[in-house]
Amino acid sequence: MFICVNLNAQDIKSNYKIYDVKKQKIISVDDIITDMNSADVLFFGEEHNDSIGHYLEAEIFKKLNEKYPQKTVLTLEMFHTDIQPIIDEYLADLISEKNFTKEARAWPNYKDYRPLIEYAKAQKLTIIGGNAATRYSNAVTRGGLETLKNFPKTSSSFLPPLPIDTATGRYNEKFTDLLGGHSMGSMKVYQTQNFWDATMAWSIAKFIKTHKNVKVFQLNGRFHSDEKLGTLAQLQKYAPKLQILNISSFSDESFDNPDWGKFKNLGDYIIITNPKINRSF
Repeated sequence: MFICVNLNAQDIKSNYKIYDVKKQKIISVDDIITDMNSADVLFFGEEHNDSIGHYLEAEIFKKLNEKYPQKTVLTLEMFHTDIQPIIDEYLADLISEKNFTKEARAWPNYKDYRPLIEYAKAQKLTIIGGNAATRYSNAVTRGGLETLKNFPKTSSSFLPPLPIDTATGRYNEKFTDLLGGHSMGSMKVYQTQNFWDATMAWSIAKFIKTHKNVKVFQLNGRFHSDEKLGTLAQLQKYAPKLQILNISSFSDESFDNPDWGKFKNLGDYIIITNPKINRSF
């Protein structure tokens, strides 16, 4: 059961731990920012309902921009490629927040991402809607990746190039375990998962290709980037020269005394948050 509390910044700091897998020690957010000197992209693999994780996302985004002013770009799973004009209009303060959240199809927990959006708006930073719209995902779930060939040319600007790698091996094993076994239905769902990954990776690669020396901060559910699989692996295929770091962030019952070795395969940095704290503070 979660404890219902209102946390200030100091309380929050006592309820998360950041572990650097390579250095094998507890570090701070500032250490991650320093490591970005030699990296192009930072993935933050989140649990969507972890409010402390969302706090850290906003903190990292702010510190990245302070270190790399006007060079920091936010990309998100939570917004889609086809609503990019709406994102741009809101960031330019041309439309209301009500119109933005409605027409950009903001997630039900938009309040968790709002601090990042508002910070980007105030600082005049770029935000990229990186994921595939539901209509395309549903089409792949019904008919497989081949169905994307049937969409008109006017849809192509929202879709990654074909063919899309379906990532056999460890990623497939993880996904199969998640669904409880193979079936024809689950294989099509797996193709949809790879489609999401490819779309987010393509969105990042396409932007970086035309914008040099930027620092990209990518937010997604951690399944998409844990073990450097999924979206991260797809990005490495689109842009092999990019230097990428990834965070795996989650709540865990071992918070008080974590066995970091148990999690070391998940990413460059492991963030564990206290599960006893209310996730809706």
